[in-house]
Amino acid sequence: MRISIKIVAALLMVTTSINAQTDTIKLKEVSVTSNRIVLPFSKTSRTITIITSQDILRNPASNLADLLQNVSGIDIRRRGTDGMQSDLYIRGGNFDQSLVLIDGVKMDDVQTGHHNMNAIISFENIERIEVIKGPAARIFGQNAFSGAINIVTKSVIDNSLNTQINYGSYGNIKGLISLGEKFNDGNVLASVGYQESDGYRYNTDFENISTFLKSNFKNYNFISSFTQRKFGANGFYASPAYVDQYEETQTSLVALGAEYGSTNISLKPRIYWRRNQDMYLFIRNNPSYYRNMHISNKVGAETNVVINSKLGKTGIGIDLARVFLLSTNLGDHNRTVLTGFLEHRFELLNEKLDITPGLAISHYSDFDSKAFPGLDVGYRVSDEFKLYGNIGYTYRVPTFTDLFYIGPTTLGNPELQPESALSEEIGFKYNTGKFKLNIALFNRKSDDLIDWTKENEADKWQTRNFSEVVTQGFETEFNYKFNLGNYNQAFAVGYSFIEDNIKDNNVQYTRYSLNSIKHQFNVGFDSKFNSIFGQNISYRYVERTDGTSYNVLDAKVLAKVNNKIQLSLAANNIFNASYTETNLVPMPKGNLMFGFNYKLY
Repeated sequence: MRISIKIVAALLMVTTSINAQTDTIKLKEVSVTSNRIVLPFSKTSRTITIITSQDILRNPASNLADLLQNVSGIDIRRRGTDGMQSDLYIRGGNFDQSLVLIDGVKMDDVQTGHHNMNAIISFENIERIEVIKGPAARIFGQNAFSGAINIVTKSVIDNSLNTQINYGSYGNIKGLISLGEKFNDGNVLASVGYQESDGYRYNTDFENISTFLKSNFKNYNFISSFTQRKFGANGFYASPAYVDQYEETQTSLVALGAEYGSTNISLKPRIYWRRNQDMYLFIRNNPSYYRNMHISNKVGAETNVVINSKLGKTGIGIDLARVFLLSTNLGDHNRTVLTGFLEHRFELLNEKLDITPGLAISHYSDFDSKAFPGLDVGYRVSDEFKLYGNIGYTYRVPTFTDLFYIGPTTLGNPELQPESALSEEIGFKYNTGKFKLNIALFNRKSDDLIDWTKENEADKWQTRNFSEVVTQGFETEFNYKFNLGNYNQAFAVGYSFIEDNIKDNNVQYTRYSLNSIKHQFNVGFDSKFNSIFGQNISYRYVERTDGTSYNVLDAKVLAKVNNKIQLSLAANNIFNASYTETNLVPMPKGNLMFGFNYKLY
């Protein structure tokens, strides 16, 4: 297999990328919908990365976790292949401190932050991904401690029916059927997907089922998704010595919203329900030895109002959520959270200067009420060059796992207090269309951080508020587009540096919080030289604070046979790098994935 991987890699590197277009087309600027006040991307005064559907198509990644690995400042700590169990870290923050949204619906889980990325949305259904870095609590409330990821799903443009099948290493089989239909005053987008694999080592096999439905009718919109995952969890959660763990999860989302508006005011109400079911076995073939079943439900209603006036734009929002947990291990618990949002955008000096103060106030039924103030400031030096800065207070209450979990190797702590942080950022953006450069400096002072800790190796892991940590960093992203012949090419480079300064650390070992990516270097090259074949090459270097480092090279070839048929070949970890991302779980060596996409109409 290693020899074949290297042969295919050589072919990948001399083939070209199909995704660039033959003509240079000026696209309409993307509006960032994750803000309370929707703004064109160029007017935002935060560090935001936009990943478009074309970027997704070009990338060698086959899932969201792998895709986000190529964004500066993003650390996806994966266990197993194909993003089977993945945790999102933004700028050194923990997975509980990073929020995932689908069309603005928050996917945080009251049981544990491990499930925030469980709701699989097929790449076929994603229009773009908005990566918001830095404090976002005044926009989303708690859990947006270090940033957020908003997945924006596609709208139906034309009637279509697509089938897709992929086959790769480790008996990895993936199939998808997607349908888009337009009708009077509305449209519907639906897909069904299935995936299974033998696994890349003992007890890492898996089976996934996913469904997605999105419908728009006049002013109303509806989304529904369901994901089921069954997977062997060799060493995923406890000591690497525990090789027989097993897990099954089910994640459901249903949301119904509406949009009303005029020139001066817009109103967007929505109701939603998220359910997660998590069944865990310590020994896969002996369920009676140790078995956990957790079922969490979140029911919420929210509305967002934007008012346009001579003084600028005002955003007002309210979000009421009730969460329930039924658990064989954690017990039965519930929590009510009521959050109000207010922000106003001032544009001064002929719209060169923008100032956006904002405030979110949350009331928790089991913790004290908290306020999240924040401020964004931007100054447009020219059409291409913008300076910006922001400051914000963030806050996170413990999950029920943090508070109440009892297991063979771990123990919760019902005496935990919420964690908080003050975050600042300054940076600049330069964009000529073909050339883009973003540089940002950031600082975060975190108090009462929550993590699983212990004093001695033989002790159980237990949650506690253990330290004050000052996280400082530097981040840059560079993109350049150019033409060779009649075809567009794209080159991207990203780098981030993060340093944690631990104050008054009172524990010897921590599980998640203090092994950030210290150095992260990403390079991507997408090219096209003829009308059929093309390639994308992606390189990633990572060095963590504990001194471990690794290099990973991925590549992908696409071939557009005709308007109906597209073929693909992706190679991941081409040079068989040995590395782990979390809990000493080794990542897969070199592997291939062949793809066939057929558009019926």
